[in-house]
Amino acid sequence: MCKDYKNSAKLGVIGYGKMSGAILEGVLKNKFLSNNNIYIFDVNETSKNLAQKKGFNVLNSIDEILNKVDTILIATKPFVVDNVLNELKNNYKNQLVISILAGVKIEKYHSILPDIKIVRVMPNIAALLANAMSAICPSTNCSQDDIAFAVEFMKNCGEVIIEEESKMDIVTALSGSGPAFYYKIIELMASSAHKAGLDFKKAMLLSAQTALGSAKMVLEYNFDTDTLIKNVTTPGGCTEVGNNVLNNS
Repeated sequence: MCKDYKNSAKLGVIGYGKMSGAILEGVLKNKFLSNNNIYIFDVNETSKNLAQKKGFNVLNSIDEILNKVDTILIATKPFVVDNVLNELKNNYKNQLVISILAGVKIEKYHSILPDIKIVRVMPNIAALLANAMSAICPSTNCSQDDIAFAVEFMKNCGEVIIEEESKMDIVTALSGSGPAFYYKIIELMASSAHKAGLDFKKAMLLSAQTALGSAKMVLEYNFDTDTLIKNVTTPGGCTEVGNNVLNNS
């Protein structure tokens, strides 16, 4: 498989929805691939029309996809994976397959298509803003070039780590579901400030921007949260009181 990454691969996308659409936006923005090298298959007419408006090649079957591409992105609902794999089986040509289906293990893919080269990916919704955190897990028959391609492909919408499959459920809970938990924390802090008398929109801005800035500081300081906490905390001050409550809860 050619790994002169930019504009070399021909990508087939099975399932064109919010997440695959967000990934493709990053791919196009960074000129990793061009529209004419992206082929879409989806059973939903709205998705087909949207893909056409984006300038992608819209095809009528998975078989057609397999005749055109060297890399495949599976982005359907997890419960239709058997149908997708059974269709892939008929015409699979050793393409690299990248899947963003949550909870579908490599053994499932190999149970239907034993030779498939599969890279599991767990992204998150921040792909919509090119700030996703993705973990990838390749099958043992993927080459180093295949893995490198998958990493570079997903870097178009954020940060990427490689993780072993036994840890993917933990990754799903931490970064896949994580945004919803942080949204709730942001909302709860803003609501508390609102109850204390602050305008709600202003409270939400204060809470969200504080979360964003804090996250950037954690990355900038190489995850040294102890130092960051000390930098904010005055002995005997309100931050120390708050930290004590959190530590004892």
